[in-house]
Amino acid sequence: MQSPEVRTPGSDSSERADSERADIEPADSTAEPDDTERRGLRAWGPRQWVPVISFLVGTVTVTTFFTIGVWQRRWIADDGLIVLRTLRNLFAGNGPVFNIGERVEANTSTAWTYLLWFWAEVTDGQLEYVALWVALVLSVSAIPIAMYGSARLHRTRLGGLTGDGWTLLLPFGVILYIALPPARDFATSGLENGLCIFWIAVLWCQLVAWSRRPGRAASRGQQAATLALAFTAGLAPLIRPELTILGGLVLMLLVIAPNSWWMRIGMVVVAAVLPVGYQIFRMGYYALLVPNPAVAKDASGAKWHQGLLYVANLFGPYVLVLPAVLVILAGVMLVVGRRVAERGDPASDTPAADTPEREQISWRSRMGRWSTALQTPTAVVVTILVAGLIGGVYWIRQGGDFMHGRVLLASLFTLLLPLMVLPVTIPAHVGQAFRRRPATATDGDGEPRRRVRLQLAGSAVMGAFWVTTVAWAAVCSQNVLPNAGIDIGRSGIVDERRFYVTNMGNTNPVTAEDYLDYPRMGAMAEWIERYHDEGGVVLPSFNYDEWYIAKLPGDIAPEDRMLTVYFLNLGMTSMNAPLDVRVIDQMGLAYPLAAHTERLEDGRIGHDKVLPSEWVVAEAGAFPRKPVLPGYLDEDLVRQAEVALRCPETRDRFDSYEATWTWERFKRNLKESFVWTDYRIEREPEYEILRCGLQMPPRIHPK
Repeated sequence: MQSPEVRTPGSDSSERADSERADIEPADSTAEPDDTERRGLRAWGPRQWVPVISFLVGTVTVTTFFTIGVWQRRWIADDGLIVLRTLRNLFAGNGPVFNIGERVEANTSTAWTYLLWFWAEVTDGQLEYVALWVALVLSVSAIPIAMYGSARLHRTRLGGLTGDGWTLLLPFGVILYIALPPARDFATSGLENGLCIFWIAVLWCQLVAWSRRPGRAASRGQQAATLALAFTAGLAPLIRPELTILGGLVLMLLVIAPNSWWMRIGMVVVAAVLPVGYQIFRMGYYALLVPNPAVAKDASGAKWHQGLLYVANLFGPYVLVLPAVLVILAGVMLVVGRRVAERGDPASDTPAADTPEREQISWRSRMGRWSTALQTPTAVVVTILVAGLIGGVYWIRQGGDFMHGRVLLASLFTLLLPLMVLPVTIPAHVGQAFRRRPATATDGDGEPRRRVRLQLAGSAVMGAFWVTTVAWAAVCSQNVLPNAGIDIGRSGIVDERRFYVTNMGNTNPVTAEDYLDYPRMGAMAEWIERYHDEGGVVLPSFNYDEWYIAKLPGDIAPEDRMLTVYFLNLGMTSMNAPLDVRVIDQMGLAYPLAAHTERLEDGRIGHDKVLPSEWVVAEAGAFPRKPVLPGYLDEDLVRQAEVALRCPETRDRFDSYEATWTWERFKRNLKESFVWTDYRIEREPEYEILRCGLQMPPRIHPK
């Protein structure tokens, strides 16, 4: 932690100028004259050690509690297993694909995929446990990193309004975050949540440090740190596409702030090199502008009502409004306290310029002053809060998710960053607040008695906020959704971990083998073994112990007989199936045909694309007539799907990810990726035939 600066805070510009001196000249009024030549820790007095010790104690305590909570709730979600199938194909030499021969990007987070690939390569460990430990380490590490950034932000507040008080840095917003069960559930779920908050925390620390540095006069080391910050911001779309909002705003702040044009160009280049390079690869390899799940879930769509239900689903069970309001009030009090301190800071009382002189200030000078104000802690906080709000609004518009709280965690974490720790200052001369003295009287250090009273009252209120938040966390940290693990509910939102734990009777399901206890999974493994060589389409039945099989015609060569499993739970299915078995899903996470259907307005959130099974039977070339065709399937729909699949545009889309990847295919995909991202088909084969202008086949069973 940087050497605290015990002074009355001034303007943002003076903060940055004085912060350099604070690192080598601790302003401890109790220091002896002989100590003026001391440097570093030797020059620290009690007022420097109090915030440091309180910060360290709070950080260790909160991180320990979070680690224990995360470990108790460790698990790998079904969706967390999806990325591991891609890793298996990478290690087998099949490329970054989900199914052999199909260039489909089934994972939303590119960085998470290759981070797990790296650690799996280094450790040679079982993929499920690699994902578990990497997620756990990142999630836990994000907590102290975020707290450090917040502590560094508030270091100019050490000493309070009077400048000589005793400041405690108490964990505050971080308590709100770690107390939420979803925050602990998705810390080790195998999903990228841990990576997201880790990246946000690192970006936050770098951004706060940047706000304390000079602009044009920066040293080479400071320039390198600024370029490193730009690189981190540029990683946003690779972490998760929607985090581009935060990364983009930070990069915009860096570019507009005072700097040389060479540095601005360097920041843009450093930030763009990885995401732009990968985007070109994605377009040429997968023929899409975004990961396939973004198409499957229509990431640009809108379901405002469902999004509001999702927010209520997170806030309701934990009475989250209470600590959220306390955080907002604490932030307002800090801003007000800052204004009060500035009015009493002699350094900030500059003589007002004459009116004629103000009128002579050019627009360029005004723009320069405005630009300078961007590299300040205030601008950093505003940027972070705006990014967090936009991210939250985006998910409300999108409709949220089917997993309780999951997609709002990153936005909530971002919004809490400025108040991860709370500065609470006790005045050094408390007795002055209660002495009967004239209003103009001052204490021994020259500070008005009124400021001591204000500081004492503010600290009491802040302390009450902190105690209330701790009490709330103790009461609500173990709350669960009504009927969690039993009923998904009409909203379609479920406590994902409790649902699987309840249905499998396993408190900590981690491996794909653990999921064989989930209904249908054991039977699926048997069906795969039985029909592996014969091929066909394995379809779920209403009986948890059996599956249906749509068999292939007898004239298909043995080497062309592929077995396809068609089921919603893509992770547990694909990880319990050999790589030469094709695994696809109704909503299209790994199946472009389903992903390119239109979103159902009344469908369950996150599952609102449901491709009829007849499409898969037709596309796989299975026998289309009964009694070979499973009885619940419609022969006419299969025939119509066979015709609909002849649509020239749909055939071109199949070729974009199934045809041999050559340089010519790469260039063609690069151009057509703009078309395929927005391409949609009708989920009903009859309507798709009409859309494509094809000939409707005669019905087998006339109506």
